[in-house]
Amino acid sequence: MARESTGGKSALICGSVAYDTILLFPDRFKAHILPDKIHILNVSFLVPEMRREFGGCAANIAYSLHLLGDAGIPMATAGHDFGPYRDWLVAHGVPVDHIRQIPEAFTAQAFITTDLDDNQITAFHPGAMQYAHLNTVTDALAHVADEIAIGLVAPDGRQAMIEHAQQFAAARIPFIFDPGQGLPMFGGEELKTFIAQADWVAVNDYEWGMLQQKTGMTAADIMTQVKALIVTRGAEGSVIHTRGRTLHIPCARPHAVVDPTGCGDAYRAGLIHGLLRGLDWETTGRVASLLGSYKIESRGPQNHQFTRAEFDRRYVDNFGASA
Repeated sequence: MARESTGGKSALICGSVAYDTILLFPDRFKAHILPDKIHILNVSFLVPEMRREFGGCAANIAYSLHLLGDAGIPMATAGHDFGPYRDWLVAHGVPVDHIRQIPEAFTAQAFITTDLDDNQITAFHPGAMQYAHLNTVTDALAHVADEIAIGLVAPDGRQAMIEHAQQFAAARIPFIFDPGQGLPMFGGEELKTFIAQADWVAVNDYEWGMLQQKTGMTAADIMTQVKALIVTRGAEGSVIHTRGRTLHIPCARPHAVVDPTGCGDAYRAGLIHGLLRGLDWETTGRVASLLGSYKIESRGPQNHQFTRAEFDRRYVDNFGASA
């Protein structure tokens, strides 16, 4: 796979940075919850195993982009506890110049308790993410040395997502609308506005169903306004709708299935890579699929590693040809 220079071009990734605290309960929730007492639920779970991961869509995507040799700039907000995360990003080559620290808030964080059946109970504290609208695309453009060739609006504070999409459109910077878990915050008309502003839309299959329900739009309807609609389907690969044809992208084979957390973000890094490098959609989708495969082999969203040579070899092993 060619690794030519992107000519000083980068991607501005608007979204979250977050801490993910994973708690493992060595039993089953159902054994400790009385069905007839749910209305007065008061339970406590002993969780002897715990780990903390660095997460958040903007940072996850930028991390995987860096592994591919591309410049991804996360634009996000973090809290007074950001120090260890900042050190991690800097050590792994991810720029932090546009991650604004909010002294009076915590960094966004999720507390996820998982039982033996992989059921999860999650509490999410948005923290500094609620101030994400204080960052602006205009300010980033004035302070980034590279050309911002592509933008991405990922899950973030509600107002931030609205304003950043407007700012990308006003600056005539093509961007991907990736609503993710933020999709339920918006009504049908708001989602239609995002689609009208965006150049590409990326969702998973569940989000795709919700997007259709809220907007009443079909893939054909959306394709009258964007260049591509990408729908990821987990182990079943992904579907890329373009003007003229629909591509079915196979899932790359992982060496082991360890943790799917962050696979969607890794896939989106592959999309940005293909767009920055001018790759065709079939190649772009396969690069994205392989990135997701690498991610699923390790715990957490930012612990996968590979060299360019390793990535290229696995691309050929999975798809039978070089990119």
